[in-house]
Amino acid sequence: MSWWNDPRPSHRRPAARGRGSRRGFGATWWGKAWVAALTERARLDPNRLARGRSYARSGAVSTLEMSPGQVRAEVQGSRSRPYAVHVRVREFEPAEWDRLLDAVASRVGHVAAMLEGDLPPEVEGAAAAAGVDLLPGAGELGPMCSCPDWANPCKHAAAVCYLVADRLDNDPFELLHLRGRGREQVLADLRARRVRLGGAQPSTVEPTRPTATDEGVAAAGVYAAWQEHGDQQEDHPVALPLPPTHPGRPELLLADPPTSLGDSASGLRDDLTALASDAALRAWALATGDAPQSHEDVAADLARVAASALGTSRFAVLARRSGMSARDLARRAIAWQHGGPAGLDVVLGAVGTPSVEEVDSARRALGAGARARAGRVTQGDVQLRWGPDDQWYGLRRRQGVWDLVGPPDPDPVVAAARARGD
Repeated sequence: MSWWNDPRPSHRRPAARGRGSRRGFGATWWGKAWVAALTERARLDPNRLARGRSYARSGAVSTLEMSPGQVRAEVQGSRSRPYAVHVRVREFEPAEWDRLLDAVASRVGHVAAMLEGDLPPEVEGAAAAAGVDLLPGAGELGPMCSCPDWANPCKHAAAVCYLVADRLDNDPFELLHLRGRGREQVLADLRARRVRLGGAQPSTVEPTRPTATDEGVAAAGVYAAWQEHGDQQEDHPVALPLPPTHPGRPELLLADPPTSLGDSASGLRDDLTALASDAALRAWALATGDAPQSHEDVAADLARVAASALGTSRFAVLARRSGMSARDLARRAIAWQHGGPAGLDVVLGAVGTPSVEEVDSARRALGAGARARAGRVTQGDVQLRWGPDDQWYGLRRRQGVWDLVGPPDPDPVVAAARARGD
């Protein structure tokens, strides 16, 4: 990540702050291209741009943070609390990075300029020849602000975008950073490619061309063939493409969530992107034969999503929107991590019926004084529960609530040791 209050002095542009300043934004070709994308984005309502420039010049923008795929900042508006601005930029796919770096590495002059910290305009042409748009277009900028203004971009988001142009003027590698890779990684990749090229003359090396895109097959056609041939699929196989090597990435939303949603609008885009990414991951797992566990229960799906959000800022948002306490949601998420649907069922109280021999084994595992009742064997603050998958789950009582401690095991001794923390 990179921050606005960077201690390094700027060697190209004056500071953006200062009342009365009327200077423009975007002095370099890449900075101007960024401003051009912003202007094109605002073509339906350009009035916010002038206000955005005023905000940028006045110092209203603070804690501007640039990281792969996004820019975040706070802008002080008319209210006491600053508005949160989030600008999305599409990251390059690994194949796009390979084509871009191959194209640049094939020209000694390009590599030399970039090693000196410059980004000559010719690099953009080389990237375009390799099928990569180095500079974001209007459709690749996704401004979002927590203010009630309906315009896109609003004046607060426009101010942030103008200051991003300053940042790009000062360091062109920030453009590559937004696309997904930082300066050191890009330069290291270029050096490695030059070594592999063995000093070949630029004219003898052609950049890698983009490969043909797999357009897939029409789902309607596959379904129609299945209906036609019924049980005779072996005699009439349908040619399906091989699954991709990795899950797909969701496209940028064509429109921002309506500002009429209030404060929830700023997080809705991230929520939708997370859901789309999750759907792509599960679809890919299904296509590759590693099918996700099937569950239609809303509670189970909430636990699964919460398990992936544990330890992130999304978890608190998920708890608030689900109407569940963070403690209870975390308890369910941890149960899902340890045992999936069966683990969640156990924590929620659904236990199986173990045999007499299994119960006796669980009592011996917990030691003298263990009590058994309805698929549960308890000693003090430690309990073993017989799950629907015919395994023992170890739980420990904390603040009057039973929490799942670890994954299940058919051996009650192992489950009991986990619950005790042995």
